[in-house]
Amino acid sequence: MMDHHSPTGPERFEVEAKVETHFSWVRTRMSLERTLMSWVRTGTALIGFGFTIFQFLQNFNRTPGVAPVQPHAPQILGLALIGGGIAALVIAAWEYHQISNYLWENQFKPIAGFRESQGKTPLLALTMLLVLVGIFAFVTVAFRLH
Repeated sequence: MMDHHSPTGPERFEVEAKVETHFSWVRTRMSLERTLMSWVRTGTALIGFGFTIFQFLQNFNRTPGVAPVQPHAPQILGLALIGGGIAALVIAAWEYHQISNYLWENQFKPIAGFRESQGKTPLLALTMLLVLVGIFAFVTVAFRLH
């Protein structure tokens, strides 16, 4: 049973600056990076696949002798996939930022050990760039810009 007066933040842990805890912290930090990389791959694939499906089905509808799919289906499917990719990237970046900030709380700085403050990762910048690419693809499909 949980006591309502128990601490719920990082102060609930007793942090000891030892080699084992330092390397556990490093493994956790690297796991966070790998997780963001996985979400970047997923989001990028969704954006690319959504744009490709839109283009393929648009051209398919123009093929002579082939019964076209629903008139707005390519656009709706493409927008859904691109929007899902953008959402995945934004949520992943937010989660990454939240957990990274947590790992750099004052309580954990003694086990982080290799610098005084949280560093910036190029992966987060890449994620934001891909969000912008996704927004461009979304607008392009939404307004059928050619």
